[in-house]
Amino acid sequence: MIIYLDNNATTRMAPEVLAAMLPFLQESYGNAGSAHVLGLLSEGALVQSREQVAAMLGCSPAEVLFNSGGTEGINHTFRGVFEAFPNQRHFIISAVEHPAVLAVCEWLKSQGAEVTSLGVDRDGQLDLAALAASIRPDTALVSLMAANNESGVLFPLDKVVQLVKGKGALLHVDATQSIGKAPLDLATLPIDLLNVSGHKFHGPKGTGALFIRRGLRLKPFMLGGHQERGRRGGTENVPGIVGLGKASEMVLAHLPQVAAMGGLRDHFESAIRDSIKGVHLHGAGAPRLPNTSFMGFQGLEGEALLMKLSERGVCVSTGSACTTGQKEPSHVLRAMSAPKEFALGTIRISLCRYTTRDEIQTVLEMLPGIVEDLRGSNPFTRA
Repeated sequence: MIIYLDNNATTRMAPEVLAAMLPFLQESYGNAGSAHVLGLLSEGALVQSREQVAAMLGCSPAEVLFNSGGTEGINHTFRGVFEAFPNQRHFIISAVEHPAVLAVCEWLKSQGAEVTSLGVDRDGQLDLAALAASIRPDTALVSLMAANNESGVLFPLDKVVQLVKGKGALLHVDATQSIGKAPLDLATLPIDLLNVSGHKFHGPKGTGALFIRRGLRLKPFMLGGHQERGRRGGTENVPGIVGLGKASEMVLAHLPQVAAMGGLRDHFESAIRDSIKGVHLHGAGAPRLPNTSFMGFQGLEGEALLMKLSERGVCVSTGSACTTGQKEPSHVLRAMSAPKEFALGTIRISLCRYTTRDEIQTVLEMLPGIVEDLRGSNPFTRA
């Protein structure tokens, strides 16, 4: 039996999403740009999906641009702003942003831009005073994640919006991890740009959307066609977009379950603390996503713990899936100044709406013994 607790890396596709996609993988296979009946069916499906994503985000359908996911949305945002505002060459991010943000910022610096990276405290919280002090007249963009993919720590978007917009800068939010786990309404938050990725909320991989607020014009990320109102060329992935739309619709329907998921996560953390000594919960003092537990175990390596759990059919992560295999603490743990004895032994456990109490109980029963065995085999922890 597989117990999947790595939902911040990717989620299983909801059966309802697959069912919605299948007709467009089989009989309704027309190109949405074609004028015949099959093309019109596909075009209509895109319209419906755009409305579903817009309803989830609280924006207009015309403000939704379909793409391949979070990394593309991030690249489109930064490169688009860089090209659109040649007299503003200053960008602001946090030190715990996704590796895609860090990578594109390295490219920006190679093009002559200046990037300010804001630190976080030991709980992963942003210093809002430092953010306010960093915004300058030549600041083109402030880009911050809604929730950290490793720690689950939430940034206070309501306060961030007030600071950034009060100083006249553009604000981009990477909402990849928060969708489906924390409320977000663009009708009340004047964010300029926001990206989501379908596979993080039970949709298909390779699908996503970039919200671009009405009135903000960025150059197309991909040239070659009229698709997406000329903002992204290329034949639309109709089955994937249909799946993204259905997954978005389901987000709204399942938001009431989020509190129950948080209760299950809290039960897990409490039981671990009671049964295992030398455990540190990273970010426990800050508001967090209700599904995420980022915990360090003293006296062992997180990679070894991951492998032992995997041998028993339990899937977890040592941090961001994009950095799996590295032996040093992740950039998020370093930014949080996590004690090294806990940082090296950190795993991330992330739940979803399909996670059951029985699955959590099974992990709770096996984890203390695995930790004890690993600590006993570690020459640095033996007496």
